[in-house]
Amino acid sequence: MENSERSNFIWDAIEQDLAEGRYQEVHTRFPPEPNGYMHIGHCKALIMDFLTAEKYGGKCNLRFDDTNPAKEDTEYVENIKKDIHWLGFHWTGGEFYASDYYDKCYEIAKDWIRRGLAYVDELSKDEMREYRGTLTEPGKNSPWRDRPWEESLDLFRRMRAGEFPEGSKTLRAKIDMASPNIVMRDPALYRILYKEHWRTGSKWCIYPMYDFAHPIGDALEGVSHSLCSLEYEIHRPLYDWVVEKSSAMLPARPRQIEFSRLNITRTVMSKRYLRQLVEGGYVSGWDDPRMPTLCAMRRRGYTPEAIRNFVSLIGMSKADSTVDFALLEHCVRDDLGEKAPRAMAVLDPLKVVLTNWPEGETKEITLENHPDHPEMGSRTLTFGRELYIEREDFMEVPVKKYQRMFPGNEVRLKGAYIVRCDDCVKDAEGNVTEVRCTVDLDSFSGSAGADRKIKGKTLHWVPADDCIPFEARLYDQLLAEDLEEDAEDAPDKKDFIARLNPDSLETRQGFCERFLADCEPGASFQFLRNGYFCKDPDSTPEHPVFNRTVGLRDTFAKQNK
Repeated sequence: MENSERSNFIWDAIEQDLAEGRYQEVHTRFPPEPNGYMHIGHCKALIMDFLTAEKYGGKCNLRFDDTNPAKEDTEYVENIKKDIHWLGFHWTGGEFYASDYYDKCYEIAKDWIRRGLAYVDELSKDEMREYRGTLTEPGKNSPWRDRPWEESLDLFRRMRAGEFPEGSKTLRAKIDMASPNIVMRDPALYRILYKEHWRTGSKWCIYPMYDFAHPIGDALEGVSHSLCSLEYEIHRPLYDWVVEKSSAMLPARPRQIEFSRLNITRTVMSKRYLRQLVEGGYVSGWDDPRMPTLCAMRRRGYTPEAIRNFVSLIGMSKADSTVDFALLEHCVRDDLGEKAPRAMAVLDPLKVVLTNWPEGETKEITLENHPDHPEMGSRTLTFGRELYIEREDFMEVPVKKYQRMFPGNEVRLKGAYIVRCDDCVKDAEGNVTEVRCTVDLDSFSGSAGADRKIKGKTLHWVPADDCIPFEARLYDQLLAEDLEEDAEDAPDKKDFIARLNPDSLETRQGFCERFLADCEPGASFQFLRNGYFCKDPDSTPEHPVFNRTVGLRDTFAKQNK
């Protein structure tokens, strides 16, 4: 059984519901807020919603929770849809918006007022918080809780007509101010907000709260299972209460099931913090490859298959936990290892001159594109008198066990010859600017002398006369340390910006094989010994830019042997 098909407590519950006849088919929904770009933290819910519908031959709706026009934009809507398609999913149940149901929500709210289930309150936000009570003390009723329903209905209609200022009146459910569950202490249903909505324009100046609009949307769309993260577990009684009290006006009775959120070490999971990074200029945008947004991961070279496998590996549970970022890198590395063709690039170049190679003479070298997949073909490059290696691959005075290039030592150049380092050239400051070597002309790869044993390593290289300059962007995580709290409503830490990693981006100017100038942005390669890299949209034909997706060293796999 594939990872994506492993059972979990959610699917066990759904199968029991189907067996007992509670639902005839499975219908889920993915309800993102269009107030920012989707990030890796959303993937757990996204994949579970869509994969559950696929598993049971059901449908999954895409419904945008557009109940807060102050922060929403069509830019976010279009990018969310793009991200979902990129991950390989399609909303088979249709595309919807919470704003599609504003009229229905308004009718249900008026019905509740008439039935004594809701009232218009005039407490301020601070007073409402004071009246709510605490976890150990019950709340107390608002002075307006028992006003006649006719008066509340008139005030509610006038709220919609725009007669009152923001914050002056709120429609609240009448439940129980002594409930041990604070969420059930007369929650707000509607607030006044004079913001033009990007879909409904100026039609409304009152907007429903999420806890009211969400279950109504689920029920109107015929959703069977409303899957959501664990912080909504305390809201489930309210979800069920809303559906029950509106049952005469709704066609379905959805079931809410909660699972733990996805938290990753040293990764920002709050849209509020991410927006702060973008608007403060700490990153280049929502798609900056250091960001945890899906568009950023796509730009960096992460694959949808790797992300889906990552979510499958961490599984579904009811207990909150934090996943090591190394596991995500492991999944990316594992996927790219099979897919990415190989290439050679030098990030910190040091020139090598082969003193016994005839000037002006070249030899065509053929290299495989993937050692395990001959069907991926091969490529050629020109070997000549001068070439570049990594600066770290040479030491004038080698340390113990150093097996790369140093005076008197032999190394093999990948796919080519064995060369012996003779000496080096330095500038006025004593920096090595050139290494001079002798090539063993009988040691060409594939020839009779190719099998000669040497102590030195095999080094990657690029020919000086047949390469192009490129920019390598090397990334580390944005946070130098973890945030203990990163929920949307978490209080600001002492100084969030001070926690940023000053070394999250390192830029190097190097040389790479010439064919890499012609590949399309988004193409991924394994640069031998340097990691997996993805061509960035900033590239030009004269100066390609490659983002390092992930290094070659798999710390997670080593830790979990």
